Amino acid sequence: MLTRIKDGGTWRIGTSVEVAWIVDGTSAGLAITAAIPPAYEAYATVVLPDGGERQDEHDRAVLVLLSEQSAGQPWWLGYLDTGADDIVFPDAPKVTLYAGWDYVLVEAGPEQAATWRQSDDRSFWRGALPNLMFPEDRSWLTSTLWDDDWTCIGGPAELVDKFLRHPRLRARPVTLGQDATPPGHQAL
Repeated sequence: MLTRIKDGGTWRIGTSVEVAWIVDGTSAGLAITAAIPPAYEAYATVVLPDGGERQDEHDRAVLVLLSEQSAGQPWWLGYLDTGADDIVFPDAPKVTLYAGWDYVLVEAGPEQAATWRQSDDRSFWRGALPNLMFPEDRSWLTSTLWDDDWTCIGGPAELVDKFLRHPRLRARPVTLGQDATPPGHQAL
């Protein structure tokens, strides 16, 4: 088992085994299945704000909703190696997802998701949250792809509905065959 030490704790580093279900369930394209396997009851995209205080509110709202859904479970946090963003454990082995992108995958939780990227380390519009998050039971998955300014989510209908109704989040439902690109945005 690979581990790294941070904040007085020892954290397990994920391998390709933990993300094989994502690799096997996603395919290139504009549909939600480019980021989220077709294994969930409901899907949505959540537009990211342009940084600042709105970004902090957005990140807190996302973490509250996800934490309520999977209380007490460890989460897998994935940090995409863009060359510019903080990947938290730069010496850790990486897993490859999607279009050959490398991620550092760490088993931790919502507190670490909120704090491991400091405000001065954030990319312009992505905020502090990891690029990829899912709980141990895989009951939901969030993924912010490298070149998108939105997050894709898959999970139980009740969870997705909470994202859609949240007053601080700009979310919209997406079906499996539908282009996941939010209106007014461009997939690169």
